[in-house]
Amino acid sequence: MIVIDETAARRLVSPADAIDAMDMAFREVSRGQARNFPVVRERLLPGPDVYGIKAGGDLAIGLLGLKIGGYWTGNRARGLTNHQSTTVLTDPETGCPTALVSSNHLTGLRTAAACAIGIRELARPDARVLALIGTGGQAAHHLEAALLVRRFDRILVARAEELTASFAGPVPVEVVDAETAARSADVLITLTTAREPVVQAGWVRPGTHICAMGADTAGKQELDPAILLGAAVWVDDWAQAAALGECQHALAHGLTRESIRGTLCDVLEGKAPRRAAADEITVFDSTGMGIQDLAIAAWAVRAANTDAGDAGLPIHRIDLAR
Repeated sequence: MIVIDETAARRLVSPADAIDAMDMAFREVSRGQARNFPVVRERLLPGPDVYGIKAGGDLAIGLLGLKIGGYWTGNRARGLTNHQSTTVLTDPETGCPTALVSSNHLTGLRTAAACAIGIRELARPDARVLALIGTGGQAAHHLEAALLVRRFDRILVARAEELTASFAGPVPVEVVDAETAARSADVLITLTTAREPVVQAGWVRPGTHICAMGADTAGKQELDPAILLGAAVWVDDWAQAAALGECQHALAHGLTRESIRGTLCDVLEGKAPRRAAADEITVFDSTGMGIQDLAIAAWAVRAANTDAGDAGLPIHRIDLAR
């Protein structure tokens, strides 16, 4: 079993690699090759911390495993990131573990890559203003990935002011409030832990594309449900979106599975439509699929198994038969 720690994971997978890995994983889901198993996502009561398990497989390419982890609100005071996760890959034929991969950085990369694919496929071709409302450490990943798929002239950020110092992209970051970010955006990324709307329907102008990335647990919510009811909506996985994503709240106001456009996976394979008009508001409700975690962990393992990837990295191999 190969063990890839956080330092190695950061060097083995680039943002561009992550986009390629997510594109492949989404297409495999659409083709019926990859499967996502039911998600475990639980609050660690009585506190606010969250623990979850996402699992799946793509037996056609020998991929099987799970990611364990969650969100610990007190970690920052301990000198740790609040998000903590680890992916375990197993041999589909024997069940033996083949890899243990630290997935804090990789989770940020794969989430941002999925968002970037949504922007690439669903945003208006002339979108030039990118806005982000975020409260966590994944914001920089999302800006980097978005700039790989589109050219933006302005970047507006709310609730993630540390980006002004840490993000060294080609476009300066402007700090604004959430309403200004939403009203100005051609593409709006929401990336918070909110449990009530941070974006109101009246703030979103026609033609905006929204990547709703924060809601991944029952009770989380970033968008006014009226936004989804008046928009063209795509999801990564309908069952997850209905239980954990923005769709969970819009369902109570009339959203149905039949009223959404489809999955981003099917968009890539030509089985679901893209944006129909320039003035259409579009929403990608992303909850994060297990197959995404397996695909990016497998990418790290493949990179580590090359001579270039293994050189100088703290990678360990364990013979579990001994």
